[in-house]
Amino acid sequence: MTDISHDRLLIIDFGSQVTQLIARRLRELNVYCEIHPYNSVDEAFISGFAPRAVILSGGPDSVTRDGSPRAPQKLFEMGIPLLGICYGQQVMMHQLGGTVDSGHGTAEFGRAFVTPQNSLNILEGWFNDGDEQVWMSHGDHVSKIADGFEVYGTSPNAPYAITADVARNFYAVQFHPEVHHTPNGSKLYENFVKLAGFTGDWTMGAYREQAIAAIREQVGDEQVICGLSGGVDSSVAAVLLHEAIGDQLTCVFVDHGLLRMGEAEEVVTMFRDHYNMKLIHANEQELFLGELDGQSDPETKRKIIGKLFIDVFDKYARPIGAKFLAQGTLYPDVIESVSFSGGPSVTIKSHHNVGGLPEKMDMALVEPLRELFKDEVRDLGRELGLPDSFVGRHPFPGPGLAIRCPGEITRPKLEILRKADAVYIDQIRKHGLYDDIWQAFVAILPVRTVGVMGDGRTYDYACALRAVTSVDGMTADYFPFSHEFLGETATRIINEVEGINRVTYDITSKPPGTIEWE
Repeated sequence: MTDISHDRLLIIDFGSQVTQLIARRLRELNVYCEIHPYNSVDEAFISGFAPRAVILSGGPDSVTRDGSPRAPQKLFEMGIPLLGICYGQQVMMHQLGGTVDSGHGTAEFGRAFVTPQNSLNILEGWFNDGDEQVWMSHGDHVSKIADGFEVYGTSPNAPYAITADVARNFYAVQFHPEVHHTPNGSKLYENFVKLAGFTGDWTMGAYREQAIAAIREQVGDEQVICGLSGGVDSSVAAVLLHEAIGDQLTCVFVDHGLLRMGEAEEVVTMFRDHYNMKLIHANEQELFLGELDGQSDPETKRKIIGKLFIDVFDKYARPIGAKFLAQGTLYPDVIESVSFSGGPSVTIKSHHNVGGLPEKMDMALVEPLRELFKDEVRDLGRELGLPDSFVGRHPFPGPGLAIRCPGEITRPKLEILRKADAVYIDQIRKHGLYDDIWQAFVAILPVRTVGVMGDGRTYDYACALRAVTSVDGMTADYFPFSHEFLGETATRIINEVEGINRVTYDITSKPPGTIEWE
């Protein structure tokens, strides 16, 4: 869907765990960029993509190993600005005639300090007080720079921590400017895109116009159905599609019996009445809960729900002759679904939006948000005029409460979970904390515990409260509630929700945990 009228920056991914952060830093500068695995970038791709500049990411491999990843040689002949990060620096030096060493004294991990050697355009305003703190993560280092390069910064174990061939606009750093632990790293990216001639014209207003034009071109006069969950992603996608194609769009809101309290009524009122969209309220609770009966494995539950969603969309698409299914896939979903090495990747959990459609549906996908991060989706929602009550909602997973109910799902457990979750969110709102939290919810645990209420013994469920802070959901930390808040909330849940007699708070970060329990 990318519009080549906007300047584009290409990020070639060599497998770094933080490559996505490079894209985030650039998007914050209103620069459009895309991440592509190194093994999918050849000369033909580069010609078609026509980047104004290229960044080579870090990676876990060693350029001293035969068969390790390389950049297309064409990159160094195009006359466009290049920036190599960590492994990207080593690739650049190796391919241009420098030397990279591996062994004793070449590694450097964690916080380090770079000492400036000479002034350099991409470092303008960066070295403010002498040495600058950076984050290193490398086993090899450059021991001889390629012809034309000069050294502009050193660190204890990286004699060429910052190098550049200014005449060719080639720049290379051994550290990671994209991470939080390089405090002024964003300034380096800002200077790089400025010297590359980017004007910062990639705004949500521009994306809105571009997306609408692309939707109309892809869809033509055909009918489209959109899976509407009421979450931020699908809500923004639905409003964008409606603006683009009007009555060609039919939204299908699947009520699978795994929604939060009052959610169905809220979504239907919002989109049918306020936006006057064609909306099918598909009450399929018996279908979903029947298929989930007796299932306790989390991946099995996800796959059952994913398959049933497709069956339901197919059921409602056929009568209206829909040729396209629209969904709110985001850029992190796309990136995480691609293994940079092209090899097998570990499945942490299935993502219901990535992976294509069964052939029986005979439909194509429309994914107007697949180039956006979550915060950008919220910005687009505001651009489209969605109310803050929807734009600012915490993420809610497609499988719904099924993955907040570890173990077997039953209707009584779901009802208990709904009530507990409603009390918890009400508490968060009352204390003015909702907008400070990325995501908050209750999970009902597959255990029962002994308690006492009044003079009687209880044997009821335990629940876990979960609340995390995050920028984009890729990493997360628990929210530091006060003990007073937690005590007050636990008391309310136990007093107001029949079936729960014990409340815990989950303080696991991501990683090692995931945000959701399943």
